[in-house]
Amino acid sequence: MNDLPGALQQTQRARDIHLVSGTGEGRTEQMAFDAALTDAGLADHSLLRLSSLIPPNARIVRAPQRQLLPRDGLGLHVVMSQMRQGRPGQHAHAGIGWVQRADDGSGLFIDLHDDDRDRLEHDLRAAFAAIRCLRDAACGDVQTAVASRRCEGQPICALVVAIFARRPW
Repeated sequence: MNDLPGALQQTQRARDIHLVSGTGEGRTEQMAFDAALTDAGLADHSLLRLSSLIPPNARIVRAPQRQLLPRDGLGLHVVMSQMRQGRPGQHAHAGIGWVQRADDGSGLFIDLHDDDRDRLEHDLRAAFAAIRCLRDAACGDVQTAVASRRCEGQPICALVVAIFARRPW
């Protein structure tokens, strides 16, 4: 069962991985996280965290903002980056970076967060440079997706999620 609604469903293939992002604020950091999940259209689902491997023949699809999934409580298999921030004037930046092999589409995700967006982007790219050396992998260019928000008073959360699949329990 790998069905996703609307625009997500139109591009769904056996190996499509959908990227969504969201931000939120709330009275507590946990409430801000829930608001970010709602903003990303992921509320009312259990998130089942995966390791960072991208399977062969995968296609990364950037989903439209606020694409709501059905409220069916199915588990979402995901790689997720999130950052919560409660200090006014500070930022939360969550990012996912990825590389894929040109020959079969397999690859790796890295999820990081930081209060400085430039440093986050740098660290995502630097991490892949190190991985390429360790794994001797012939991968394409580093791609990134980042969600950002500035704390104006109440706690905030920024998140980016790569959805591999929706599955029943």
